[in-house]
Amino acid sequence: MLHLVYILVFTVIALLAVTNLIRSLVTLSVETQKFYPPNYNSSKRNQSRREQKVHPELLDEQGKVIEEPLLIMRSVSVDDARSRLDALYEASPSKTIEPED
Repeated sequence: MLHLVYILVFTVIALLAVTNLIRSLVTLSVETQKFYPPNYNSSKRNQSRREQKVHPELLDEQGKVIEEPLLIMRSVSVDDARSRLDALYEASPSKTIEPED
């Protein structure tokens, strides 16, 4: 008898979870299909950009904001990365000094 109660409770919880998932997907779909006019948020964005100071490194030679990514990663070998990490660890001031025998 207890097994039937567990199965019934599990079924109810599973149905609630599936209906919540479907409701969330429908809501997300409706939100992505909404049409916003082109100038809906642009005036607020432009106003806040003018008021906000930009870091000098984010400006090009003409003083315009750079819109492209600035982070460029280069590949590093595993041994090189391990040696750099070991050097940082050895230079760490919080490293415990082992007593010499």
